Amino acid sequence: MDDELLVQIDELVECGEVESRSQAVRSALEKMLDERRGKLVAEATIEAYCRIPQTEDELRWADAGAREMIAEEPWERW
Repeated sequence: MDDELLVQIDELVECGEVESRSQAVRSALEKMLDERRGKLVAEATIEAYCRIPQTEDELRWADAGAREMIAEEPWERW
């Protein structure tokens, strides 16, 4: 890591956003890996729907369910 990056990490530690440099690095890596997992899941989901698209019956069922949920929402509270 270059000095500028270390200075920025130390600022995170000083202001209490992280407890240590190690925690800052660990948190950044966890976030990066979580984003990667999410991207892989999204890509797999898209691939699956392209390979086996929803049928017209499934789409009608999903639309009907969405309409029911919207109708049951207590809109007056908004």
